[in-house]
Amino acid sequence: MNLENPRPIHLVGSVPLPSAADVFEQVGKHLGPLISRVPDGETGERLQFIGWQEKLIESAPGMQPAGEWQVAGKRTVLYGLAPSVAAEDVKFGPLGYSSAAKSSYAVFKRLRDEGKLAPGTRMQVSLPTPLTVLIKYAARDSLRAIWPVYEQHMLEELQSIVQAIPHESLAIQWDVAPEVHTVLEQPDSDLTRLIGRRNLVAAIARVTDSVPEDVEVGWHLCYGDPGHRHIVEPRDMAIMVGLSNDLCAAIKRPVNWIHMPVPRERHDAAYFAPLRHLQSSPETIPVLGLVHINDGLEGARRRAAAGSKVLSWFGIATECGLGRRAPDSIPALLDLHREIACTV
Repeated sequence: MNLENPRPIHLVGSVPLPSAADVFEQVGKHLGPLISRVPDGETGERLQFIGWQEKLIESAPGMQPAGEWQVAGKRTVLYGLAPSVAAEDVKFGPLGYSSAAKSSYAVFKRLRDEGKLAPGTRMQVSLPTPLTVLIKYAARDSLRAIWPVYEQHMLEELQSIVQAIPHESLAIQWDVAPEVHTVLEQPDSDLTRLIGRRNLVAAIARVTDSVPEDVEVGWHLCYGDPGHRHIVEPRDMAIMVGLSNDLCAAIKRPVNWIHMPVPRERHDAAYFAPLRHLQSSPETIPVLGLVHINDGLEGARRRAAAGSKVLSWFGIATECGLGRRAPDSIPALLDLHREIACTV
């Protein structure tokens, strides 16, 4: 095992354990100094990604049900502006991300002080981009109007987080999900025409640049994992690389990592070939989501070997968060991260 120069390990976000304390303790026990950022697991109501935001949108004064659509085979209600209501009058209220982060940080700091997490480890707070939430829950004829309103609420959550948590102990991950699998993967759809690529890139750049420069920041480019399958299977990494390049050109601050999934069956050169065109800064670590419990170390070796023909250095992760997995599988999966990081 290569214990002197292991690959960086990244945990995308959700971990299906009872509490943030359980997540921090398990990650510290199994990964120790091999991981520099530890998420709180998005436990409780946050475990199913952005599902908990629906009730806030539904209950906001001035919003009402306005249709539905199918996401990964499930019916999802869309909400729009009520008649005669101006978007600027809608108040979504506290979104809950700041209060969760502050609560988790108190636990994180205690455990780090007790030596259960390595010194210098940062707490990673994963936030959905505002557009990620609105693509799923906003009626199409109201999306453009309420977009800046919801974005402002999310930025207020961010500012509350960065004011409460010491910057040297904090990392922010922006989860970029339907922008990838629903918009960029379907360039001729009505939704894609409604949003526009330029607006999409500018929006992600805005929230990224809102993170202070001494706070680490990264992107999780997400294809989803309902039933452990992507919502759309990527043909290769071209869309992710193209979006990353556009974002890196648009932002004013450094980005510390870019996470991109690698499907289990993809260890062919064609999938990784677009990475040759990645134009990130030297301080940006590409993180490849090549960890799959189903084929373990040997499968990761195949995928890492293909990636190494294009990138000289990259971190490793799973394709998405771990929230849809059985809790008793997590220790072995964390051990697999360690084995891969020190071997491939």
